[in-house]
Amino acid sequence: MNTTFIEYPKCTTCKKAKSWLTGQGVEFSARHIAEQQPTAEELRTWWQASGVPLKKFFNTCGVKYREMNLAEQLKTMSEDEQLALLATDGLLVKRPILVTAEGKVVPGFKAETWSAALGK
Repeated sequence: MNTTFIEYPKCTTCKKAKSWLTGQGVEFSARHIAEQQPTAEELRTWWQASGVPLKKFFNTCGVKYREMNLAEQLKTMSEDEQLALLATDGLLVKRPILVTAEGKVVPGFKAETWSAALGK
C-alpha cells in the first residue's frame, strides 16, 4: 500500500501539505476528494485508524457545514448517519487527509503530526 494524500487542490492547506510532503521526499499518490469521494466504508476505516473523534473528519470551516447547520445536527446523529452524510459530498470532509503506507491516518495538516505518522 502506498501513502495516499487526499486533497482538494484549490485548498491552501492542501497545497501547503503537498509541498511539505514533496520537500520531505515522501512518495505518494494524490486523490481529489471532490472527484473521488470517499465511501462511508473508507471513511469508517480511516476514522477508526486515526484514533480521533469522528467530528475531526468534518470540514467545520466549510460553507456547506455552516449552511446545513451541522454543528447542531451532528449532536443527534449516529456514527453511521454521520459517515453516510460525509460520503455524500467530499467537500464536507476535512482535508487534507494523510493515509500512510502503514495504515496510519491523519486528518488535517500539522507538519509535526504528519512527520510522526511518517516516521520522519
